[in-house]
Amino acid sequence: MQEEQEDAKIYGVCCSQSFDLKSDYGGILEAEARDVILLRPEEVETPDNIRFALCWEPAPDAFDAYPALELVIAAGAGVDRLLAHPGLRPEMKVARIRDTQQAHQMAGFAAHEVLHYERGFDQLRANAKARLWTDVLGRSPGSVTVALLGHGTMGQAVVKSLTALGFDVRVASRSAPADPLPGVTYFSGDTAVTEAATGADYLINLLPLTKATEDVLNADLFARLAPGARLIQIGRGEHLVEGDLIAALDSGQIAAASLDVFRQEPLPADHPFWAHPNLRLTPHLASHTLPKELVRQVIACARALRDGETCDSIVDPARGY
Repeated sequence: MQEEQEDAKIYGVCCSQSFDLKSDYGGILEAEARDVILLRPEEVETPDNIRFALCWEPAPDAFDAYPALELVIAAGAGVDRLLAHPGLRPEMKVARIRDTQQAHQMAGFAAHEVLHYERGFDQLRANAKARLWTDVLGRSPGSVTVALLGHGTMGQAVVKSLTALGFDVRVASRSAPADPLPGVTYFSGDTAVTEAATGADYLINLLPLTKATEDVLNADLFARLAPGARLIQIGRGEHLVEGDLIAALDSGQIAAASLDVFRQEPLPADHPFWAHPNLRLTPHLASHTLPKELVRQVIACARALRDGETCDSIVDPARGY
């Protein structure tokens, strides 16, 4: 009986240069599933037993010690860095976390930024500080075009939040949606991004990072936007050509931008973004995976691996998500 119980266990390891993932998630996992064992690297006595890894910015050699490793799970929605990891072997699959609650957080962040600009909250704050009782008139939401790049779990949540507020929403995605929302304009295929962005008042980026989407937020795309448009960048730092954004801000083609992700994080203290008056900067907090949901999906993936089944969270390396 004891041998059968041991055979039912599956072992994983935490791989992160930045966080103690076991401290963050190990207690919840242990309470939810006695058969899924998550260890720190220094706790691993038999490396051959390790079959999955929970990862956040793993070191280049993080996987080398585990010859039976078959699955690496990103402790978040983005998997681009894992797919490009130098230690990823051909037999190893990559999984991501798909959290609808995280999507709701992202939708709230995106809607907040659009409303912040549209309702003139910076000016209202300045007026209040100066004790001025002065109207700040905004536009009708239906006259404001918002172009959203990306239509995954998070992108769909953002679309719903913006349409509920009455904005004219366009969506660029790799393929046409199975269940399009009424009133939303969808573009798909190779020209989707440029078609959606042309003449838009807002550009919200939620694309996955792939070879095709790297540097997609560039001078050519900014020039297609309506003069004085605003950018909300909540995708990946590598999507943005930083010099092109500064030039577009300085010329007035882009009036302002909200940036939550950056090529280098934390953003260096001497980076020009800090001092630019038309930028709103946040430290990669537009959304966070909820610990219980992450643990639930880790358990599901680990058990599927142990039982020879397919995990729904496995990503397609060719597509990058």
